[in-house]
Amino acid sequence: MNTEHARRRHFHQELDTLQERLLEMATLVEHALADATRAVLDRDPTQGDILRDADERIDELEVEIDERVVELLALQQPMASDLRQIIATNKVSNDLERIADHAVNIARAVARLADAPPMEKLREIEEMIELTRGMVSDALAAYVSRNAGTARMVCLTDDRVDDLKRSVFRIVVTHMLEDPKRIGAALELLLISQNLERTADLATNICEDVVFLVEGRSIKHGLDIDEDDDETEHR
Repeated sequence: MNTEHARRRHFHQELDTLQERLLEMATLVEHALADATRAVLDRDPTQGDILRDADERIDELEVEIDERVVELLALQQPMASDLRQIIATNKVSNDLERIADHAVNIARAVARLADAPPMEKLREIEEMIELTRGMVSDALAAYVSRNAGTARMVCLTDDRVDDLKRSVFRIVVTHMLEDPKRIGAALELLLISQNLERTADLATNICEDVVFLVEGRSIKHGLDIDEDDDETEHR
């Protein structure tokens, strides 16, 4: 009995460490996205090198989390909610690493944008930034608090980001046709919008994992995404 108790205590200590690494990763990713998007709004080309350093630490954390997940699955053979937590942690870690990559892409696009002929800021890009940062922040808060209602609300926001991306595409194409000198800047803005849209998709993935973790059900591809529950009604 004592041996089993010690094994369970060790297992939960390892689970706690896994969550600590994920939260460290989440904090770094949120900061990276904030810095990259602030660079877009301020037209600041200096963030690329800074974000690369953060991205390296994020990559290290993803590798460590992957290794810990494999060890827990192989040695502990978890069941039910513990298994869902480990699987969700691994998936969220992968999504966070990809968000960090998109933040680096955005910062690099801003650096190239600084060398292009000036082009006015787009309100649509600014709204995409606000929505995407909010989605990532709310997705991570939903994960920490295990709030499936908040997770579902974030998923519903993704459609607005998709609409804005399509609007950006139409606007920048118009600018390119009107003035070929704007092509370089327009392409960078289009690249920024694509990375923002993909970041929003990854925030949605995290929220789908939250619902899976809390309820044990999948809402991928829109399955049950609008289903009412107590938490959703209270928002």
